[in-house]
Order: sequence, then C-alpha cells, then structure tokens
Amino acid sequence: MAKAWKEVRRTLAPEREKRIRQKVSAEVQKLSLNQLREARNLTQTSLADLLHIPQGGVSRLERRTDMYVSTLRNYIRAMGGDLKITAVFPNGSIEISQFQDVESRT
Repeated sequence: MAKAWKEVRRTLAPEREKRIRQKVSAEVQKLSLNQLREARNLTQTSLADLLHIPQGGVSRLERRTDMYVSTLRNYIRAMGGDLKITAVFPNGSIEISQFQDVESRT
C-alpha cells in the first residue's frame, strides 16, 4: 500500500530531515530566466512590452547561455529586480561593483 509523502518524512531522522530542507531551500534559489519570469507571474509578451522588444526577443534571451551584463540587467529590472554579480570563493563572497554604473559611463 502506498504511503503519503508526509508519513514517510515523519519517519526520517531529524538530521536527515534538516539536510533535505537545506537541499530544497538551495534548489529553490536556483531558477532559469524563464522560470524566474514565470515565478513573477509574467508572460513573455508582457515582459517584451516592458523591455520594448518583440516577444520573440524575450524567447531568444531566455534560451541564451551567454549575454551582455547590460542585457541581463535590463531583463531583471523589467521584472522589478536588481542584478548583483557576486564572486564566490571558498573563504567568502565578494560583490563585483564594476558593472553597477555601466549606463552612466557610456
């Protein structure tokens, strides 16, 4: 007989349950651009209107694996966010400030 997931989880050791929660939390923090857009309840068409580009442009953007920092920043800003670039090292993280004021320098 099948068991409900909640019942199975109740039998887990607290340490294992904690590890599962940490992994789930970490994975929730990782989204592709299209998943992020969908999580913000935006369609490609509505985001395209905000960016003043055709819907196909949003589709192409979401499939790219390489793009300008300014393009990504504009995409994130159109959804109401701010882009921060962080370098992560074993002994800590550093926010890279070089790309924050790109618009004012051009």
